[in-house]
Amino acid sequence: MTDPPPEGFARLGDGRETLAMRALQELRTAIIDGRLAPGERFSVAQLAELFGVSRTPVREALLQLERQGVVRFERNRGVRVLETSAHDVQEVFTLRLLLEVPATRRACGRLRDDELDALERELGEMARCADAGEEAVFMAHDVRFHETLLNAAGNQRLVATIRSLRDHVRFRVGSTVGHTRDLATILAEHQEIMRCLRERDAAAAAAAMREHLCNTGSLLLQQAGAGAAQLELDWS
Repeated sequence: MTDPPPEGFARLGDGRETLAMRALQELRTAIIDGRLAPGERFSVAQLAELFGVSRTPVREALLQLERQGVVRFERNRGVRVLETSAHDVQEVFTLRLLLEVPATRRACGRLRDDELDALERELGEMARCADAGEEAVFMAHDVRFHETLLNAAGNQRLVATIRSLRDHVRFRVGSTVGHTRDLATILAEHQEIMRCLRERDAAAAAAAMREHLCNTGSLLLQQAGAGAAQLELDWS
């Protein structure tokens, strides 16, 4: 019988064919919430012990994270959670602007009534979480809002690409909450996007999405250590 994992870490359980997937999810979550901090180095054995599983599924999950640019294996020294740079954030948000703004314009004219209702439900949950201060749940509904909207644009590769870009920043910078922006402010930006979508104003919806992404990107650049000159970017 192995010892229980330390506080804050959950034993993943059994089921060999799903353990690697579950290990990947737990590692992703631990990196996002800061339990596995950028710059820190861990051994595979150490991580396996933290999650109460064998080394094999943990190694498989880490190899996938390495392919995504989240961690790096260092010869005979374990695996390091990579830190980000302002340049990384700039590249990610340049791509998101190039992809997500026109996708919002396209989706505006294609959204069905049930998809609009689904977006409203996500906003309702975001409002509830903002009132309760439930940041993690709020951000999960934020992700679903964006993905519901992007799905309406009709390009699944686009959805997957933006999910990967978003995860890259969440892994290595984190959230803008508490850095001159609260959940209510983020909610208001989404509500403006929703208002434009309801009115079927594609140009206004795209502009609202652009403003939301620029606000988020600029704050994340600051968190990543960007100077004033780097913040004076042409986001168009």
